[in-house]
Amino acid sequence: MSVVHRLAVGWLVDHLSFINQCGYEICDSFAHPGGVTCSTPVTSTGDCHTISAFAATPSSTDGPPNGPGDAIKTASKRAKMRYVFREEFFHIPKPHIAAAAQEQPCQGCPEVCLIFHHGMIWIFCCFLLILQKRKRKCVFNQGELDALEYHSKVRKLIWEGTLRLVQEGLKSGFLHHTTAELCCRKNNVPQHIVCGLAELCEMAKQFPAVNGSDHQAICVLEEETSSAEQDLLSCVVENSSNCAKTIVLMGQKYLVPPKSSFLLSDISRLQPLLNYKKKYDVIVIDPPWENKSVKRSNRYSHLSSWQIKQIPVPALAAPNCLVVMWVTNRQKHLRFVKDELYPHWSVKTLAEWHWVKITTAGEFVLPLDSLHKKPYEVLVLGRVHRDVKETLRKSEGVLPIPEHQLIVSIPCGLHSHKPPLAAVLAEFIKPDVECLELFARNLQPGWTSWGNEVLKFQHIDYFTLLQNE
Repeated sequence: MSVVHRLAVGWLVDHLSFINQCGYEICDSFAHPGGVTCSTPVTSTGDCHTISAFAATPSSTDGPPNGPGDAIKTASKRAKMRYVFREEFFHIPKPHIAAAAQEQPCQGCPEVCLIFHHGMIWIFCCFLLILQKRKRKCVFNQGELDALEYHSKVRKLIWEGTLRLVQEGLKSGFLHHTTAELCCRKNNVPQHIVCGLAELCEMAKQFPAVNGSDHQAICVLEEETSSAEQDLLSCVVENSSNCAKTIVLMGQKYLVPPKSSFLLSDISRLQPLLNYKKKYDVIVIDPPWENKSVKRSNRYSHLSSWQIKQIPVPALAAPNCLVVMWVTNRQKHLRFVKDELYPHWSVKTLAEWHWVKITTAGEFVLPLDSLHKKPYEVLVLGRVHRDVKETLRKSEGVLPIPEHQLIVSIPCGLHSHKPPLAAVLAEFIKPDVECLELFARNLQPGWTSWGNEVLKFQHIDYFTLLQNE
């Protein structure tokens, strides 16, 4: 399970464990006539987002399976290879930037920080620091003032909540102080694997457009697939089996977890997702927000606020759909989501949560009061409200969304690899719901994922072969 500890303030999450529980086992195709890799049914675990990995212990029972348990044992015998995500990417023993001892949740006591009770004093101190750093005499611009005000409001919640979760993690041994030898260990795994997915999606604009009358909306994976790029870019690809599959695209190999589906496309070619004819009860969105540094670097694509508003969320959302939006710490974007974007989609804002990034020792990866970057990111949660009767029906037996929660985890060293939300959202939605992630860069069992780099972190070089049976 990816949730290590659950407290009233939020969750301590193990991102690496979640990936490796997705079931990256490649079944032996020789055990399945007709090229069907794995057709045994999945047994329910009570968690609609998690597909359990097959047991690694071979079954001693011969003959055909007589029930779900025997089916899983038989599938386990057929497993040929199992992959795990490289743990080096989650080896974060030290903060990226060192902070004072009183700014770390695993040291000292939060009461020593008087700015908890003197928010305006803290803002004034930051004002002086920025003036000194920039050597200028002008006052804050509005964006800086907004950021300082927001941080002063959430700082205590983040500090105290993270402290409690870190203490639990240290007690259980999930978090620990690393030795000097481990801290010096070098990460030999390539940080940037060039796979050209975004460029491929850009080239796909030259292909004939897919319209609403097309019936070939789904491509089901069978054996290892090396398909024409046009085929993969014009329909939703499904792995409906209980085993992982591999797919070869432009000479690069990617792992597709069981019970997952995806559409690799540019935002201008979303029609195959609409043709898929599914309505989703959970939609997670991580858009490429526009900002000055992104514009200057020209390394990453970005979307304007106007372009984000064009995403057809109303056409994809089921009644009472839970919408979760990742937002940068720029207050302009946060206001846009709450005041303009969500109302445009008929989504009612319910809560703001924060993802807090820590090291393996429980320290913030960046100083909490850093003037440049913060060790946390914002999630805005809301629900679609259109059909009142259907909304009330779907709300029965579902816990209300808390106003503030923390998701505390050791971040992946790969840029923009967000932590999984499936387990933390499970208590606020009903079982067996349809889930969608927009602008995804990886896949999850039980989810449909879309993006122009949707397979990015599924590249086989990010994994290692654990065993070969």
